[in-house]
Amino acid sequence: MLSRILAAAALLPFTAGLAQAQQSGIDQAISDAVAPIVNPIVSTIFYSVPVFGTDFPLIVGWLVIAALVFTFYFGFIQFRGFRHSIELVRGDYLDPKDAGEVTPFQALATALSGTVGLGNIAGVGVAVYLGGPGATFWMILAGLLGMASKFTECILGVKYRNEYPDGTVSGGPMYYLSKGLSEDGKAALGKFLAIFFSICCIGGALGGGNMFQANQSFVQISSIIPFFEGKGWLFGLIMAAIVGIVIIGGIKSIARVTEKVVPGMAVIYVGAALIIIIMNIGALPAAVSAIITGAFAPTAVAGGAIGALIQGFKRAAFSNEAGIGSASIAHSAVQTKHPVTEGYVALLEPFIDTVVICTMTSLVIIITGSWVPESGVTGIALTSQAFEANFSGFGYVLAIAAVLFAFSTMISWSYYGLKAWTYMFGEGKAKEIIFKVIFCVFVVIGSSMSLGPVIDFSDAMIFAMAIANIIGLYLLMPKVKALVADYREKLATGEIRKMK
Repeated sequence: MLSRILAAAALLPFTAGLAQAQQSGIDQAISDAVAPIVNPIVSTIFYSVPVFGTDFPLIVGWLVIAALVFTFYFGFIQFRGFRHSIELVRGDYLDPKDAGEVTPFQALATALSGTVGLGNIAGVGVAVYLGGPGATFWMILAGLLGMASKFTECILGVKYRNEYPDGTVSGGPMYYLSKGLSEDGKAALGKFLAIFFSICCIGGALGGGNMFQANQSFVQISSIIPFFEGKGWLFGLIMAAIVGIVIIGGIKSIARVTEKVVPGMAVIYVGAALIIIIMNIGALPAAVSAIITGAFAPTAVAGGAIGALIQGFKRAAFSNEAGIGSASIAHSAVQTKHPVTEGYVALLEPFIDTVVICTMTSLVIIITGSWVPESGVTGIALTSQAFEANFSGFGYVLAIAAVLFAFSTMISWSYYGLKAWTYMFGEGKAKEIIFKVIFCVFVVIGSSMSLGPVIDFSDAMIFAMAIANIIGLYLLMPKVKALVADYREKLATGEIRKMK
């Protein structure tokens, strides 16, 4: 979902006409009013330095370096623990009596629904256009490294979650930052980082996790159903009603929906990609060769091999949210007897989101010969062109995928924002309802207006979450290592064993 920045750029030619039609005097007034305030914040969070002819956002380096540190610190856990991750997701170790609200599979599906989005379609098109086929190699590498970040933050999310008498739980970076750092005598720092994270999370949930998703799904639907043209408010009301029905039931209701929607949308999209790859199987060796060669040899793209690396790392960082901390909020609700189990489950997210889905998109673009630097076709137009080379009606598949991706992202981020809200303002049904109503109202707003700097700001808020989160992860990773050692000991002694 963090690929909104790339996705927005990719969708710009497609949405320009509609955005112009939607723009009103009030719309423009809002943009003019907030731009002087948000633009300096956005430029600070996304501060970039030129590297071999292409801009590299320092926040991406912050995320990738952290992923590299956690990979080495935990001994390449993403590879050594992959089989155990599958066992946990299958429910082999699940005891229904364990504390928590959702199963490991439901927690994984909920977190995935927040990351898999339009960027997997449009953002990859931008990465391949700007970085060439070689960007795919670095995208996969960054996705594999990000698995260690998810492992670290989701263990802490479960370890420091709050469990309430009614069986509900609240967890995430705001809790492990405040409680974990307090144990080490850094209570003031922990509280500051937790509040900073919560403010950014609420802003990101209402903007990028809500308004942008509603806006872009409306654009897709109105492009194939003319009835909705100029009726963003109506589409917003329909979407808000559907979202409201799901989120009113809390994490259990969200999890029941995501465990069905996420596999469904993955099957639709990945299935179509696999069919195209099979239909063009003769071109697969050349595509793989182009990916490897482009990753290490100078190419025609900006920055050569370094340009490919930067675009690949951008794509992975913007897509899987590893290091942002958002996924640990969903994973904190899991039923488990030991925090480390959810770390193993969580490390599958970047693998599915980046290594599988993003790579499938990239292969389709390369294997069909759609990637031609001189064509000027990029983003969602490039991906659509690649799929339509074999499927003339892919525009409809794309629209369905876009709405499913947007809907799943909204319901997941409603939960993330809610937990940040209740951390700051306290638990209670009334306070939860207030946030859920606000969230649904923003669905209508997002569908009805062109968003401009509002979305830029909300994206900056989500990436700012990573600043607080990764500082906390560095300080708390020795605690994670101790928990991992304890878990392995209990596995060895049989204290923790398979339930089926």
